[in-house]
Amino acid sequence: MNTLFAIVFILSTAILLILSPDTFLSTLLAGASKSATLCLSLLATYAVWLGLMKVWEDCGISRGVSKGLKPLARRLFKTDDEETLNAVCMNLSVNLLGISGAATPYGIRAAQLLDRSDEAEYSSSMLFVLNATSIQLIPTSIIGVRVALGSAAPADILIPTLLTTVFSTVIGLILTRLLIPPKHGKKRARTEEVFFKKKGAGTQ
Repeated sequence: MNTLFAIVFILSTAILLILSPDTFLSTLLAGASKSATLCLSLLATYAVWLGLMKVWEDCGISRGVSKGLKPLARRLFKTDDEETLNAVCMNLSVNLLGISGAATPYGIRAAQLLDRSDEAEYSSSMLFVLNATSIQLIPTSIIGVRVALGSAAPADILIPTLLTTVFSTVIGLILTRLLIPPKHGKKRARTEEVFFKKKGAGTQ
């Protein structure tokens, strides 16, 4: 990924130097200034939400949310391991608030644990899909970017974001179940097929 970004930067620099060499330095400095402003704005946004999440964690709210998500996570990821479910549920709950950076450590831990499960291919794929689509109750990061760029109404994306992420998550879940079905589901189907074949043969 770093190599790709380096290639894009070098090509962009070469094109700008050829087409408009007199604006190269000013454009470079303006871009760096905007990047620094955006980073500071996002830092403030993340500090507020991560601080709030720490308060929630100390009050037991995050554990309650995680506990409430466990039955759903158990069915989606086909695992009963408590440590795995805790990591998955924390990842999902943080993603609901649109703080993808804070969800990353939980996601990495969940991926490591899911890779050891019997349904590693299916459950890891499901985790990837849910992180990529992720229902956004509060798109914190995007709101922070809009604030940094001077949007007059940075929070007016709440409803559109919620609707689109719900739709993308549902489609992602359906496609994952269809294209990478759990192994135990296949085994159960084959077992039932053999059972009915034997039963049919016995009645003839």
